[in-house]
Amino acid sequence: MSTSIADMRKDYTQQSLDISDVASDPLEQFTSWFNEARRAEVPEPNAMHLSTVSSDNRPSGRIVLLKGIEDRQFLFYTNYQSRKGQEMDQTPYVALTFFWAELERQVRIEGTISRVDEKTSTDYFHSRPRESQIGAWTSPQSQSIENRDVLNEREADFTQKFADQVVPRPPHWGGYAVSPDAIEFWQGRPSRLHDRIFYQRNADETWQIQRLAP
Repeated sequence: MSTSIADMRKDYTQQSLDISDVASDPLEQFTSWFNEARRAEVPEPNAMHLSTVSSDNRPSGRIVLLKGIEDRQFLFYTNYQSRKGQEMDQTPYVALTFFWAELERQVRIEGTISRVDEKTSTDYFHSRPRESQIGAWTSPQSQSIENRDVLNEREADFTQKFADQVVPRPPHWGGYAVSPDAIEFWQGRPSRLHDRIFYQRNADETWQIQRLAP
């Protein structure tokens, strides 16, 4: 007998979280949790849900990969001309969500988005596998295409075009940096009485920490 969606539930029992347990700096706390997720061999611990908002205030979301934390910013890379790229240009506010089910943990991040400098984008682009570099040229991301053959043909064309040479970074591809102004750490607990520790950035760049009701 199949179980209805409404009856699907899991009781969270692994750990607890209190203000006395966390670092005063949320970036330090995130790094600690991220490293724990890596040690626990959580599949793709750097996978994060990126939420953007269009110019007519319609939200959209997708999974992207965190590629670094530098200068207190969360970095990822994508196509500037994609839907998310256009929305981030129009509305420079985003949210990131990490969910590490194996540890019964979630991290929510809210902040402002900006493009990284060209050198940072180019350096990262050249660190990628060559196939991924060709892929960045191949895909007109978020645009309608007739079929898969369109991608196969474009991939073959760019593979030939850049044969025996360094693949240049496409001008429509690069990095973004999220500057956080709010970060929440969520630890699953029994009876849905989860632990939520919330950091809010103050005007003087310090952080206020508080517990939220689940």
